[in-house]
Amino acid sequence: MIQLSDFLYGKMEFSQLFADLLNTDALKRLAGIHQSGAIFLVNPDICHSRLEHAIGVMMLIRKLGGSELEQIAGLLHDISHTAFSHVGDYVFDYLEEDYHEKVFAEVLCRSEIPDVLLKHGYSINQILYGTFDILEQPMPSLCADRLDYTLRDGVYGGIISRQRAREFLNSIVLKDGKIAVKAEIEVAWINDAFEKLNNEMFKLPLHLYANGKMAELIKKLLNKGMLVESDLFKTDTLLLNKIRTTYAGYEAIKSIKQLRGFAEFMRHGAVPKVKSRTLSAMLV
Repeated sequence: MIQLSDFLYGKMEFSQLFADLLNTDALKRLAGIHQSGAIFLVNPDICHSRLEHAIGVMMLIRKLGGSELEQIAGLLHDISHTAFSHVGDYVFDYLEEDYHEKVFAEVLCRSEIPDVLLKHGYSINQILYGTFDILEQPMPSLCADRLDYTLRDGVYGGIISRQRAREFLNSIVLKDGKIAVKAEIEVAWINDAFEKLNNEMFKLPLHLYANGKMAELIKKLLNKGMLVESDLFKTDTLLLNKIRTTYAGYEAIKSIKQLRGFAEFMRHGAVPKVKSRTLSAMLV
């Protein structure tokens, strides 16, 4: 057994299967991937990891009574994110921000995870071809992935309080196997919080600058052969260290932190086109 603790969901115990999964290199790597990309370089308060989000999604599915298989899917759903998360989408020009989904099966199958699942009576095909209605729903519906990052990113971004986020979690239930909200006032609150998150964090010029400049730098180094695509499947720190091995790379990272050329980049640079996101939570 393993006990996990989270500021949104409290403490929960999970079986040895989850302990074994969390001990794989694929999931350990997510602890070194910033959920919000390169934003931490210009806003150090926003520093939570993809692993924190993945564990949160798993715990939310457990809280709602989802099956063990869906909890596993929740824990694994982001293992194929590149270093700096969605910066990888901007590097490879994936306007729908779904590069990690394109490579998910390959990353999953090359990891230790299939063997861990097999040891505990599961097949990798159950993850690859399963339907998980609590975990994922098309926009603008509420789902565990979308809800966890809304609350978690909102708290770290100073948009909502931890207490208010926990209060909202007391208002959700499953309806026909999908997440629904018990009160109209809570529906309005989560929809508003989601809109604020998009406008005040994802699309904040300072944050667009950090992620855009990092994508621009990585793309330039890939074109010069100084980085290779596999470098993006390391941790943020390992990728940063490789970039900083040259003086030019060191100075480029330093310039992002110091916001050099901020105004010029926002006017004429390759500013990320963050995809439009909407939320329409369902009332019970």
